[in-house]
Amino acid sequence: MTTTVPALSVSSAGAAFEKVEIERRDLRPDDVRIDIAFAGICHSDIHQARDEWGQGIFPMTPGHEIVGTVVEVGDQVTRHQVGDVVGVGCFVDSCLECEACKDGEEMFCERGVVQTYSSKGYDGEVTQGGYSGEVVVRDHFVVKVPDGVDLAATTPLLCAGITTYSPLKRYGAGPGTKVGVIGMGGLGHVAVKIASAMGAEVVVLSRTDAKKDDGLEFGADDYVATEDKAATKPHRATFDLILNTVGDGVDIDAFLGLLGRGGTMVNLGAPSDKLEASAFSLLTMRRAMAGSMVGGLAETQEMLDFCAEHDIAATVEVISADQVDEYYDKVVDGDVRYRAVIDASTLG
Repeated sequence: MTTTVPALSVSSAGAAFEKVEIERRDLRPDDVRIDIAFAGICHSDIHQARDEWGQGIFPMTPGHEIVGTVVEVGDQVTRHQVGDVVGVGCFVDSCLECEACKDGEEMFCERGVVQTYSSKGYDGEVTQGGYSGEVVVRDHFVVKVPDGVDLAATTPLLCAGITTYSPLKRYGAGPGTKVGVIGMGGLGHVAVKIASAMGAEVVVLSRTDAKKDDGLEFGADDYVATEDKAATKPHRATFDLILNTVGDGVDIDAFLGLLGRGGTMVNLGAPSDKLEASAFSLLTMRRAMAGSMVGGLAETQEMLDFCAEHDIAATVEVISADQVDEYYDKVVDGDVRYRAVIDASTLG
């Protein structure tokens, strides 16, 4: 038995979105049914819907930044109840038994984590994401949204928030540290807000100074337009941590040169080409280059609570279902301030 709900779907790679109806399974004992209020548009949604990473499963309903209200729970669910405002992020199932899952890093599940959309569950069910009226998710993969927050602006935190919070925490961002953020788009602007709230000295490293006023408003202590090579000179060998939120077109060696002794660059973007760096950029000053991918469920809840406590949310444009194709192009062009969020009530 299934329930039919309205959704946006692409029938094939690069196709325009269509309003359709998709099926959601009846509740299993540990399931939660959520009436979706908002779904964020992540750049990875665009890569998937256009099959730029390959292996997309079509027809596809994207969306892994989801906020809504619990409307039904399975008979074994105790952590959520009807009426709770909750969120769902980038994945909806894992084995919960392997070492990674036990360590709270479900995204690295040894059996293979089940993504929120364009993925196959352990029963063979193809997952469909948040550009829809409802979603049914295993209770462990549902987090509580703190009271009193702006729901639309909180929605992108389910990906952009945890993607930036996790490495900032892991690499010790806080008082006495200097953090650089390469790029101030959907990920970068959230990184600036979180790093500032953690007490770090924050510097935006953006190609031009077009977003300087916003960067300083979001909490940055300095803003460097990197197309002016001279502007980076005062910052050479001074950073403890740099988050690279940009995919393509980044001079990795130039930014590694900004790291101080023992500093680390963490790559969050997924470029179409290889990330390449000179060995000497790393050998000099014992620098390191790392990667990071979202975070586990416990850390995601911690992030939401931290953001609520510090009044942090994404800066968003709320759009209707009819605007998604237009906004996909705007996201690619860097013409969104700074995240687009779909009002699910407009699905009809």
